[in-house]
Formats: sequence, C-alpha cells, structure tokens
Amino acid sequence: MASPCRQCWNCDDFWGVLLPIHETRVNVLSNKNILVEFLRPHRTIPQTPWTAKNRWDLTPMRVLILIVALFFFGLGDALLIQSHTGNAPWSVFAQGLSIHTGLDLGVCTFIISGFILLLWWPLGERPGFGTLANMVVIAIGIQVGVDSFPVPHHVAIGIIYDFIGIAFVGIASAFYITCGLGPGPRDGLMTSLHNKTGIRVSRIRLMIEGGALICGWFLGGRLGIGTALFALLIGQAIAISLGAVSKINKSLQ
Repeated sequence: MASPCRQCWNCDDFWGVLLPIHETRVNVLSNKNILVEFLRPHRTIPQTPWTAKNRWDLTPMRVLILIVALFFFGLGDALLIQSHTGNAPWSVFAQGLSIHTGLDLGVCTFIISGFILLLWWPLGERPGFGTLANMVVIAIGIQVGVDSFPVPHHVAIGIIYDFIGIAFVGIASAFYITCGLGPGPRDGLMTSLHNKTGIRVSRIRLMIEGGALICGWFLGGRLGIGTALFALLIGQAIAISLGAVSKINKSLQ
C-alpha cells in the first residue's frame, strides 16, 4: 500500500511549492522593515553635502536645492488652498488679506512675510539668503499653484489634495532646512522669541500659528478639515522627510 504522502502529493513537490512561498514572505517582510526604517522620523537636522557653513555660504548646487525646495513648498501650500477643504494657518491669513485688499494670494503671502521679518530686528535676529529666498520663492510657488491646480468637485479629491500638499511641504522643508541658509520669517520669529523669553518653542509656535489662524478666519480665510490635517501631520511629515534625507545621504557616502 502506498504511503499517505504519495497517494496524491509527492513530498518533494510539497516542499518545492512551500519553500518559494516562505522565501517570498521573508522577502516581503524584509522589504517592509526596510521601508519602515526608511520612513522612521528623525529627531535632529542631519548634516548633508549641501549644508552651508553660514547663512551666506552660497554654491550653485546649494542654491538650486534651496530654490527647488521652496518652490515645491509653495506648491504644497497651493494644493491645500485649492482643495477648498481648509488652508494651512498662514494661508488662511493670506487668503483673508487677499479678500479684503484684492491682491493676489502670492503677493499677500510676500507682504505677511515681509512684515514678520521686520519684527526680527528688535529681537536681535538677522536674515540669511534662505530667509529672503523663502519670502520670494514660496510666494511665487503659491501663486503658480493657485493659478494652475484645478479646484476639485468632490470633497474626497480635495482631501487627496491635502495629503499630497502636506507631503510636498514636509519633503520641501527637509531639503530647505538642511541647506542651512537661514530660517524662514516665521521660524526665525519663533526661535528669536524663544531665545528672548525662554518660553518653549512648541508653545511659541502654537501662539504664532494660532494668532495667524484667528486673524485669517476673521478676515474670511478658509478653515476646515485641511487646516486640521495640516496641523496634525506637518510635524511628522517634516520629521519623516528629514530621516529620509539623512538615510539617502548616508547611502551616497
């Protein structure tokens, strides 16, 4: 009488099928672990080949990375605006100002940045090349995006806009920050107030962002689920992007 395992299935056939399945599962888990590790948030700002020694240490590659990153930052902000589900806090303010002045959104963004920059001087903060580029290039990116991205006709598409916009801002922030050419107007105000008062950075940031949001709302700027998503996810998006930049940098060394 034939053994049970050979009645309908050969043992070699069985292991020949099972082993590739096991190897595939191991490979999937390994790739999953690699992806999780790659997307692990970073707690510090990594040093990169394009990190400047000071705020005016300019090279063609460094300036190119900065300009492209800031432009994509503006496009990310524009996606949230065009989603019609709620803007990022400073865009709520810029949109409210635009409604009351008739100026383009990009122009209002530039004006707000310029006003904030004026607050630096009594606090002892000074701009770098990245600070000035931040004012100009992000405003251009927002205006180009607002003029180019169609307004979605369904809320679900608007929320997809929000997630893509937040990803754009997170990735762009990581590259812009690692250039080391000076903080943006809002970041510089935050750090200088922290240095002067000793109040925690997170609390100062909350006060600044909250003030911009409230002013924008009173002026008619758009709040909504997109605003909440941005507030909840932008910090994590930047941290994950900084981690990805750090790992890419290490792999290239």
